[in-house]
Amino acid sequence: MSVISVFSGTFSKTDPVVQEVLSQRGGKLINDQEVVSGASALSGISSPKLSRAFTSKTSVFNKFTHEKECSVAYLKLALAEMLTGDHLLIAGFTSQLIPSTISHVLRVCLIAELKYRIEAAIVQHKISEKEAAKLIAKQDEDCVVWVTSLLGADDPWNASLYDIVVPMHKTSVTEAAQLITAYAAKEVVQPTARSQQAVADFHLAAQTEVALVREGHNVDVSAEDGAVTLTINKHVLMLSRLEEELKSVAGKVAGVRSVATRVGKGYYQADIYRKYDFERPSKVLLVDDEREFAQTLSERLLMRDMGSTVAYDGESALNMIQEDEPEVMILDLKMPGIDGIEVLRRVKATRPEIEVIILTGHGSEADRETCMQLGAFAYLQKPVDIGVLTETLKKANEKMRQNLAAKA
Repeated sequence: MSVISVFSGTFSKTDPVVQEVLSQRGGKLINDQEVVSGASALSGISSPKLSRAFTSKTSVFNKFTHEKECSVAYLKLALAEMLTGDHLLIAGFTSQLIPSTISHVLRVCLIAELKYRIEAAIVQHKISEKEAAKLIAKQDEDCVVWVTSLLGADDPWNASLYDIVVPMHKTSVTEAAQLITAYAAKEVVQPTARSQQAVADFHLAAQTEVALVREGHNVDVSAEDGAVTLTINKHVLMLSRLEEELKSVAGKVAGVRSVATRVGKGYYQADIYRKYDFERPSKVLLVDDEREFAQTLSERLLMRDMGSTVAYDGESALNMIQEDEPEVMILDLKMPGIDGIEVLRRVKATRPEIEVIILTGHGSEADRETCMQLGAFAYLQKPVDIGVLTETLKKANEKMRQNLAAKA
């Protein structure tokens, strides 16, 4: 029997429609939460971290860690394993992960006009019209970024992406469910040998993508009857060497008969391909109000394959800690506003797993003692030898990972 996928705008009566379709047709509901749970079991990544893949905001560290791409790879694998079932209704962001080559999927979009959605948000959340509009705009932004990243379309409700687009501001729940059920019964969306093979291809591609992710690689993967194609979308200085490494990793995946590589459109952009090295710190937050020094140090760390981002004051650093989860901090003491000692105190009170390296040109012996008592990993003086700082960062990163592993 055909699979139904449902993607929708918020406040478009999605849940009632989904439940009514299940009532009329039967079957199993697979929502984002279930796919995320499956991906978490496969990867060991927490469900909250995986769910961040659906948001429009990407961590400032993502260009070094590829966390979002890693999350998507595991989400694909979890969904691919679930797609082998029958009588499925897949609802939410993960419905967009299903390849168009799987022809026995009826792709449905539920969307209401903005005025209707704002009125529904006002009633449901008891908020003002302005607040409702802002809420929907943020949720729609998440949808736009998600669909653009996967499908290259900047309109998540574009009719060309779906088999049916149902205008929910003028369609009742019962009418929408009946329409979806009727279309799902049509011969054109019933499983065939070819469409079932497409599910197997999706599963193999997802397995291969995860295998590559585990080795620190981020490339697009497709498969057809055991023949895997890897698409490189960032410029790389030694393409042939990268191709050999990618083929070596992909070729070890069970079911892969052959591996081919090619360069995609993104290969000709300015981005440089960087393999993620799990042993090196790639989520370093550098906090210093001396802008030129901070930028220069960040660039020198990048040359050593250590990804860092910069905050120029204590308040910005504390905000980034909440939003972007750095693993190691390099922290100056003397800054306007919230000084380094207070930043250290707050970090260790709320996020003790973050290792903090003090790097200052103005600290005293009393400051050093205070910082070490508060839990600083190391106390270094400017100017610092880049080799000493690099080794200190590696040791801090190793301690952080050991502490996390001990808690797991």
